[in-house]
Amino acid sequence: MQGMGKAINPGDIEARINDAQSCPVAAQTSAPAQVPLTLSLTRDLATIEDDWRRLEQCPASSPHQGYDWCRSWATVQGQEPLVIIGRQANQVVMMLPLEIVTRLGVRTARFPGGRFNNLNTGLFDPALQLSVHEQQDLADKIRHCLSGRADLLLLDMLPESWALHRHPLADLAHFDHPNASFQLPLLPSFEATLSQLNAKRRRKKFRTQTRRLEDMGGYELYLPATAQERHDLLDLFFAQKRIRFEAQGLPDAFIDPTVQRVFHALIDSEPRGRDHPLALQAIRLKAGGEGAIAAIAGITSLGDQIICQFGSIDESRVPDASPGELLFWLMIEKACAEGYRVFNFGIGDQLYKRSWCPVETRHRDIMIPISLIGRIATLGHVAASRATAAIKRRPLLYRRLQRLRSGQIFAARDNRPDPVTERGED
Repeated sequence: MQGMGKAINPGDIEARINDAQSCPVAAQTSAPAQVPLTLSLTRDLATIEDDWRRLEQCPASSPHQGYDWCRSWATVQGQEPLVIIGRQANQVVMMLPLEIVTRLGVRTARFPGGRFNNLNTGLFDPALQLSVHEQQDLADKIRHCLSGRADLLLLDMLPESWALHRHPLADLAHFDHPNASFQLPLLPSFEATLSQLNAKRRRKKFRTQTRRLEDMGGYELYLPATAQERHDLLDLFFAQKRIRFEAQGLPDAFIDPTVQRVFHALIDSEPRGRDHPLALQAIRLKAGGEGAIAAIAGITSLGDQIICQFGSIDESRVPDASPGELLFWLMIEKACAEGYRVFNFGIGDQLYKRSWCPVETRHRDIMIPISLIGRIATLGHVAASRATAAIKRRPLLYRRLQRLRSGQIFAARDNRPDPVTERGED
């Protein structure tokens, strides 16, 4: 991790994100050292749900490998995910939930959700420690498991370490992911959290935003209570985002009906305590009793972390009040009060993320070729990733290519073979 904005010791940041005291997995599943790791495959989620939900509670696990997130993507797409299970002494210590996506004749096994994920880790018992040799041996076992099913295993957007845990596969051959992600550590109080930023400027801006909205009739943080309210708000988000993308000449990341159905399925998932694969929050205006929605955000929560999945604003309403920025203030304040430890703004470098986040996390992609086709595809993927990174260092060129790509997507959207491969804004 790399400090940004106000100088903060990186070790202190990780300690704030997670004090590493409450990982139920570590207490329950301490596998003996040097016990061989055996792998198996399953599509029967019911038989592994208990182990899955146990492993997902470790702070070093991404919500995007959570049971409900992966099940929703699989159900809408009409297939169960393929799960690689690792055991030591009959104890489940590792899971890699995967989906098989075929493009240009290459069968790629990847995490469910693809480019709609903001952080990937897989699921690992924190007691699992693998030497470089053992990691290579695991890669060989994965090749054997996936032989005939996939040409390539892509484990993308993996942080080298997360929540004080070094990733168990960190020593495998990898290359840099072109996008970083940005985090705000949440401290015991909202005031302490703001102290990591330019607190004085932020409070002044908040007072100005609040005064402008109060002059126009007031506002409230809207948390939809019923299923119908949640689905209506999600549809409004898709509409707001579509207008925003069209105005900027960019491809709409959410235009595909399959993607929209997945997010509708996610908001229907029953929360487990405060864990939820997708919850919505919004700024609702009070003027005239119309309940107009000025800004919307979707968040995923699991354990002590929150990931902001997406956001939108209605630029026709109160633009001078920056309702999107105000919504982040209210969401972060609420998250602090509820005891979360990190607010993850997700993948992608944008100014508003840098303004909120003192932490930037670089990610890496691990590719394990299974077949000869997979070896060739690996070379192409590496070249494409490096080209993307180079283009993003030239904002004007990147924007022009995005607009060109937008036209291509709109022209071909009715017959796209893989509706969840392209995200658009990345």
